[in-house]
Amino acid sequence: MSTIADTVAVVPEVNERVPAYSWYALSVLTAVYILNFLDRSLIYILFTPIKKEMAFSDLQLALLGTTSFVIFYTLLGVPFGRIADRSSRTKMIAGGLAVWSLFSGLTGFATGFWSLFLCRVMVGVGEATLGPAALSLISDYFPARMRATAQSIYAWGIPVGGGLAFFLGGWIGQSYGWRWAFYLLGFPGLVLAVLAFFLREQPRGRSESTESSGDWRLLFKSAPLRYLCIGYALIGLASNNLGIWGTLFFVRVHHLSLMTVGTAAGLIAAFVGVPAMVLGGYFSDRVSRLLRGGRMAFTSSVAIASVPLWIALLFTNNLPTLVAINIVLYALAIMWVGPATADVTEIAGPKLRGLAIGIFFSTVNIVAYGIGSPLIGKISDHLGVTNDPQQMRYSLLVCPIVCALGAVMLWMGSRARAKA
Repeated sequence: MSTIADTVAVVPEVNERVPAYSWYALSVLTAVYILNFLDRSLIYILFTPIKKEMAFSDLQLALLGTTSFVIFYTLLGVPFGRIADRSSRTKMIAGGLAVWSLFSGLTGFATGFWSLFLCRVMVGVGEATLGPAALSLISDYFPARMRATAQSIYAWGIPVGGGLAFFLGGWIGQSYGWRWAFYLLGFPGLVLAVLAFFLREQPRGRSESTESSGDWRLLFKSAPLRYLCIGYALIGLASNNLGIWGTLFFVRVHHLSLMTVGTAAGLIAAFVGVPAMVLGGYFSDRVSRLLRGGRMAFTSSVAIASVPLWIALLFTNNLPTLVAINIVLYALAIMWVGPATADVTEIAGPKLRGLAIGIFFSTVNIVAYGIGSPLIGKISDHLGVTNDPQQMRYSLLVCPIVCALGAVMLWMGSRARAKA
């Protein structure tokens, strides 16, 4: 039976030079992704003042922080992926950026649960455009030999955007109130949308042969892609909820201030997250040249190493030790993004990249945001975390468990790809 991997041939590129414009485009797309994660993550650092003003439960916070965002982010991921394969990717990115920036800023005007929920829904609608279009573009701007490296640079948006959300959001939220954090950090994205609009499109499949298949059904027949989506969805549940619930964990369990947590998170993101992203992409590219399926084997080992660190993080009380554990765990928790998207685009081929990325992000976000975050919130409410904050240690045990399961799925995926 034909598979996607059988239909895609990579063009030799021993001495291929990357054009300067590719690096410019990558810098613009990375800036867009920074705003993507800033606007997505901003609400997490502001959970405490929002909860105080609105008297929300932990489950309601989870619904606002993740479920509201993920509803249309996941539903629209696949159709937006298909559109990205057939229309202007740059215009799609610019339009989405304008929508999510507008509604991120408007979140500051919300007066209750449902107005907050609506703004978060629209942030998700706008952000659903970015992944399929941007990663498809990057795959055409850069040759296959450095695809995970380029996509890991793009993925700087996760630590930098998340770090800025925590650092600036914590400072603005504590100094001026949570509403001003949304005003000052949401609306400026409208300016960057203009730069994204004028980016040049790149010929699709520039670094591959023209033999790739456009039959979308092959995506669902690919065993490596199935293992990849399930594995990274489970690992994503653990890594994303480190950011979602981390602030409340340190404030509740270890009695740190909002500004202290925000400052620490921002510094760790900048000085640990960025190099970890690049090294994850670089080493996974190196391993993939030696072993077909090597990227998944690499990230599987990273996920396994994260499990004992998760347990230590949850049950350690010594603050310096806790900080050291958190630094290492954070680095490992974000290494997988570049290798994951590089594998997805290679397995799918140039004609199906947008659709495959849409399927991948939809799967990861349904599990991580739509299921994982509300599950942890519900467990916290059931354990009575409001009355006994120490119980939050046990609700977060979900994370190391799914991390171990995800590592198994990725190892199986690496073996399936090696045989394809």
